[in-house]
Amino acid sequence: MKKIIPNYLRVLLIFFLIFGAMEFFIDSGDRPAFVKYPMVIVFLLVFLFLLIAIEITISAIDNITYNLLTEEEKAKQAEEDQLSIKDKAWYKNMMQKLTRTEPIESEEAIVLDHDYDGIKELDNNLPPWWVYLFYASIVFAAVYFVRFQVMGGDNQEMELQKELAQAKIDVAEYMKTAPDMMDEKTVTLLTDPESLAIGKTIFTTNCAACHRADAGGQIGPNLTDDNWILGGGIKNIFHTLVNGGRDGKGMIAWKGTLKPKEMQKVASYIISLRGSNPVDPKAPDGEIWIEEAAEVAK
Repeated sequence: MKKIIPNYLRVLLIFFLIFGAMEFFIDSGDRPAFVKYPMVIVFLLVFLFLLIAIEITISAIDNITYNLLTEEEKAKQAEEDQLSIKDKAWYKNMMQKLTRTEPIESEEAIVLDHDYDGIKELDNNLPPWWVYLFYASIVFAAVYFVRFQVMGGDNQEMELQKELAQAKIDVAEYMKTAPDMMDEKTVTLLTDPESLAIGKTIFTTNCAACHRADAGGQIGPNLTDDNWILGGGIKNIFHTLVNGGRDGKGMIAWKGTLKPKEMQKVASYIISLRGSNPVDPKAPDGEIWIEEAAEVAK
């Protein structure tokens, strides 16, 4: 019985469809999935083996079924196969236009005079598809030459370098405005009531046990005077909150508990308490800090 697609082509087609689907859907980064994940290649080999086994089984069943047919049924089947071939005339016409091959009956007219050990050469025309592809490659080469050699267009390496440079600029700009990615170099002082209120809540919850609710100092130092152990100002206070105080006897680091945005609000709230004169404050500790010009967030 005639088949639209031969067995071996059908096996290859199904195998590469599955292979392509796995490469598309499996996230393997910059490496093929079957390289990064060995089980993928194992699955593909097993799948290929099963496909071949299925095709062999189907072919065997077809042969057995055909041999069981009567002569009349075999003739009817052959007639149906011939009709199927005639139905494919459009395909033959298309292939003829693409290849312009001469039928076997006309080969005598295009046989060249020379031969070697009985092997003769045919003077076939070049296939139109090949000729058109050749012309297209010439046009592409001309456009490519003008674009990159004459007009100085960016090649792949130059495009990569420009994209990397732009990415650095974009990251730097994002870091300036991303509150949860700020550090002591980019942090700014907040003065709006809403931020200070949130800072007060965080301070009362986490800091009052050592500094008192009014920040007058208890175990920790007084935060309302001008004396600072590790430096005052928004940047120094933020740095102390992130990394902690003095080794062995200072405040713990809060970077694992509070977000940078929360620590910015706490630091801003602490600065707002300067000169608030709490009741019975702790004696000054550290050196007097002269407030530096701080950039106020809008």
